[in-house]
Amino acid sequence: MISSHLPVLQVVVPLLAAPLCVLLKRPAVLWAFSLIVSILSAVMAYLLLQQTADGNIISYAMGGWAAPWGIEYRVDTLNAYVLLIVASISSLVLLGGRKSIEKEIETARLSHFYTAYLLCFAGLLGITITGDAFNVFVFLEISSIASYALISLGRDRRALTAAYQYLIMGTIGATFILIGIGMMYMVTGTLNMHDLAQRLPEVSNSRTLMTSFAFLFVGVSLKLALFPLHLWLPNAYTYAPSIVSAFLAGTATKVAVYVLMRFIFTVYGIEYAFTALPLSAILMLLAIAAIMLASMSAVYEDNIKRLFAYSSVAQLGYMVLGISFLSVAGLTSSLLHLFNHALMKAALFMALACVMYQQGNVLMGNIKGLGKRMPWTFGAIVIGGLSLVGVPLTVGFISKWYLILAAIEAGHMLLVAIVLVGSLIALVYVWKLVEQGYFQEGDEKITKQEAPMSLLLGTWFLVLANIYFGIDTSLTVGVAESTAQQLLGVSP
Repeated sequence: MISSHLPVLQVVVPLLAAPLCVLLKRPAVLWAFSLIVSILSAVMAYLLLQQTADGNIISYAMGGWAAPWGIEYRVDTLNAYVLLIVASISSLVLLGGRKSIEKEIETARLSHFYTAYLLCFAGLLGITITGDAFNVFVFLEISSIASYALISLGRDRRALTAAYQYLIMGTIGATFILIGIGMMYMVTGTLNMHDLAQRLPEVSNSRTLMTSFAFLFVGVSLKLALFPLHLWLPNAYTYAPSIVSAFLAGTATKVAVYVLMRFIFTVYGIEYAFTALPLSAILMLLAIAAIMLASMSAVYEDNIKRLFAYSSVAQLGYMVLGISFLSVAGLTSSLLHLFNHALMKAALFMALACVMYQQGNVLMGNIKGLGKRMPWTFGAIVIGGLSLVGVPLTVGFISKWYLILAAIEAGHMLLVAIVLVGSLIALVYVWKLVEQGYFQEGDEKITKQEAPMSLLLGTWFLVLANIYFGIDTSLTVGVAESTAQQLLGVSP
């Protein structure tokens, strides 16, 4: 039965499809092929989530070698949930992104673009589904190297600098992760994550284990752009092709947050991570710094892609803040924001792809009167921005509501104020866009012209998803809450 091989097909399909793109030359065929692969992955992710939603765990032994001797793909509700986020965002970005890709990337490089895109996609799926700690590093490198190539394809020469900066920082992060995994292997003799979870308590007093945790924490924090290790992210999002920005903003950092959760809660365990080490206080302080300082940085940005890049750093702070509470409510808010922020940022960067398509840049001074010239595009930016702020009937409100409830439950009223102040700062930079687009007069010589229909459809699909999942939360809240209970070992 094919259904029994879904875990391995989840990774193998895009991994094998990537080199085939080199053989395809026609842009339309390349796009259609990549989209079909992405949609197939989304369907498989949904089927895996259905199979694991009630707490079941799927174990798939590679090559017939039983774990821990062989490599195991291990699927539970958490990684099935993240698989669905990654595959869905990839499918929606590709669905509407064809025109933008062909406009911003030279025709001769399109086959290279789609090859790198599918490799990055396969790497992110592999990181999420593997049950082997070393394979986390392997798939991390696959996705990272492909990301460097994707970012460098931007037409602005600064894309090369941004890709190089990300390469240096990403390599440092990956090295730290590899050292941490190596030290875990040193004290346990195994790389299987489930086996590690059982053996690590026996060596909990080892300094080597504590050092491994420190290396892993710093390496993963660098990959997820946790403040102050975020400096690679603004340039990477700003100068990458618009569709690459939308894809990475909606997926890459979310997978890194997943890796952080997986190692903290499943591998090292709650007792070690939060009792032997002051992790809760560290995460809380870094999250507060991210929310406040990154939000303030966004206010002063002139490039809108860079503005939303700093906003992403702040939003990652909300996810980490939820983890720091070490409660079902806190973890639920983090997992909700994992899904909701992917929708927000994918929608916003897709809308910016529409602006880039028509204007060639996304500078603040050049969007004057854009609300009249490109009403559908700018409407998408406004709704996505309101979701970032956390206005009711949007997904952003749901995330922040659960985060505030978690802070109240934990007795941290100051953190409630910080979440609200962060939302007010977000309102300031979103209002800057509204003011430029609707209340400033644009150049009268520029004719009113919307983005292509395909781009608009992809953008508005994501925008409407921001509203739909802000009203109907049965799927997202239900999955996030049950996953949080499983991670904390709390019975429903």
